[in-house]
Amino acid sequence: MAQWIHMSQMIQRLSDDTVNNLYPLTAFPIEVRHFLAEWIESQRWDDFALEKVELESQAQTLLDQTISMLQSISQQNANVVDRMKLMQISKNMTMLNQQPLRFAVMVKEILAKERALLGTLPQTPSSTPQYQQHQNRENSFPSIQNVDHLVLKVLEVQDIRQKMHQLQEELNWERQNFEGLQGPIQQNGMDPKNSEIQKLQNHIQQLEYNVKALATKRFQLLKECVDCLDQCQTRLISKLKAWRWEQHKATIGHPFDENLHPLQTRCEQLLGVNGKLRQELMLIEEPIPELQERLGKLLQVLIQSSLMVEKQPPQVIKTQSKFCTTVRYLLGEKVASGKPVVLKAQIMNEMQARNLGSVPGDNVGELINNTAILEHNAVSKSTCATFRNMSIKKIKRADRRGSESVTEEKFALLFSAEITITGCDTPYRIQMISLPVVVIVHGSQDNNALATIIWDCAFSESDRVPFMVPERVPWRMMYSTLNSKFTSEVQTNHNLDHYNQHFLAQKIFDKPDFADDFSNILVSWGQFNKEVLPGRTFTFWQWFEGVMDLSKKHLKTYWSEGLIFGFIGKQHLHLILKDRPNGTFLLRFSDSEIGGITIAYVSATENGGQKIQNIQPFTKKDLDIRNLGDRIRDINDITYLYPAFPKDEVFKRFYSEPRASPPGGYIPVSLQTRVGTEGREGSSAIPLTPSMTPIAVSPASNIYPVNQFQQPLGQQEQDMEGGPSGEFSGFNDEASANMEIDFESLLENLPE
Repeated sequence: MAQWIHMSQMIQRLSDDTVNNLYPLTAFPIEVRHFLAEWIESQRWDDFALEKVELESQAQTLLDQTISMLQSISQQNANVVDRMKLMQISKNMTMLNQQPLRFAVMVKEILAKERALLGTLPQTPSSTPQYQQHQNRENSFPSIQNVDHLVLKVLEVQDIRQKMHQLQEELNWERQNFEGLQGPIQQNGMDPKNSEIQKLQNHIQQLEYNVKALATKRFQLLKECVDCLDQCQTRLISKLKAWRWEQHKATIGHPFDENLHPLQTRCEQLLGVNGKLRQELMLIEEPIPELQERLGKLLQVLIQSSLMVEKQPPQVIKTQSKFCTTVRYLLGEKVASGKPVVLKAQIMNEMQARNLGSVPGDNVGELINNTAILEHNAVSKSTCATFRNMSIKKIKRADRRGSESVTEEKFALLFSAEITITGCDTPYRIQMISLPVVVIVHGSQDNNALATIIWDCAFSESDRVPFMVPERVPWRMMYSTLNSKFTSEVQTNHNLDHYNQHFLAQKIFDKPDFADDFSNILVSWGQFNKEVLPGRTFTFWQWFEGVMDLSKKHLKTYWSEGLIFGFIGKQHLHLILKDRPNGTFLLRFSDSEIGGITIAYVSATENGGQKIQNIQPFTKKDLDIRNLGDRIRDINDITYLYPAFPKDEVFKRFYSEPRASPPGGYIPVSLQTRVGTEGREGSSAIPLTPSMTPIAVSPASNIYPVNQFQQPLGQQEQDMEGGPSGEFSGFNDEASANMEIDFESLLENLPE
């Protein structure tokens, strides 16, 4: 049982919970593990708990004996590295004298966990080869799967070299003594098999054997270290690519951790290991070209892969406009002092980006302020070059094919420099390309350029040829992108729901009567932002982006609390409102103009029936003048938010406070919203019928479940193609919202 206790886990937990700088990597010797297991079990280890203070003396005994055993074993250990590690552990563990019970409890918990694991994990082979072929690196080193273990292996190589040096010196001394005895033996006729002489010869042979054995072990360890370094560096470069990929996806709202410090630390560690291994190879009398070549290639790849665009340039750039970007070098502290490193930026087109390693072609654009110096910040420990006032003076575009527009052409910025790393004689050329950008010359092109970027960020592959993207994608991918972009732009956790998704699909595919699942139907780039929607003058993306912008600036709280129904077709709207009493309303985004929100409500007809009115949409300009809450309060014809929430209860906190009377005896003037014939003689709001009692809402939540449908989209919607039945008159788009001053009220209040 005790042999399965990996005390490195315990040391790591101790480091996290109580003590800093404990050695986190070394497993305790087998003798200590046996002792811990037997001692804990003999003391009824299930009784140990932090709250049982009466057991603290027993825990202190366990801690003292463990420290004593570690010190004793470390003094007897011939391996310098192991001796140092054990001494460090025993020294750090003395810091636990103030809380010995925590140590005992931790040992108990680890024993319990490993006992459980023994019943589920297969037994590992008793012996495995220490070295396997280079191409099978991933599974070759189960004990050195990270950089920390690799560092320990390098320390072991250095320890073997020192031992070899000591043995070689002793061997040279003994050989000299033996040669000094050769003359007297021949002159005096001494027996060459004399016991002392024979003993010296045997000792020399043993030393020669030991030196050769250590040389073989050293060579084996060096090969293992290079393979492990290769493996660790491959994983690091994958993480660097993953960071860049997540940065790319952040454009459409995906979560992104921009902290580069952990990756910088790992780059510096691998550079240090590479340098130590190259030194060890230089100290070998017979060179090993294979390992030297591999280390050289690994060094080159690491140096060239450590340049990152930390802050990307805007992905839509207008010519003659200033912008900034930041490039960071993760090995900045290792850059040789002396000559400053100057990074240069240049703009390149898609074809040049695909041939990045070849000779650069013609200059396709002119960048102003396109150089910056790599500067080290001692506080943040980062080395960055910041381009603060860069701008594109002019751009040379490629020949466009067919209907391709200038807002579909992608460029990129290339950052490059020549750099020298401390300890390396050869300077290296480093370069990194930015995310794709679209260059525009007028603000009116911004929306279409952004559509190009959204499509690129959402649907490109991580290892693509720059800047290839598919022409068509399944609707489920498109909807996921729209939802992610909408929630990130509006800064809300309230996602688009299934009904919003279905309406968006009906709109982009122009299938208002389609009730089945759209998930696997392919949507094209043209349907997204090249072809105008039927009966409209704008594309799907232009319309969706307008809604998103309106929501971000004026509707964030309303949307986040579920007060806005959002995207809904008129047929579906009719379906859910047809059984509701007069005055029931909901908020939906306009599908006839860009960036508008409208109020749909049930009203009475002249013959006593019902009809659905759609108020003229409110735009950003309208809501800048008077907010949505006040407009809802103004309209007397709407009384209950669907399904049956009193509007004053739901929207009260959005109402503006009455304005105080201005000084000088003037009468305050206010703007109010009037709809249709509101305010005329004989008009009145229709009260809620007694049978429609409002649903109770918890005051604590302050969230009103607007989107509670009585039935899903289905055949009923398709049957209404010829128009609604009964007394419903269908959709009255002629109702309008007018902004006017209430002069009649003013006249009534004028002094006589």
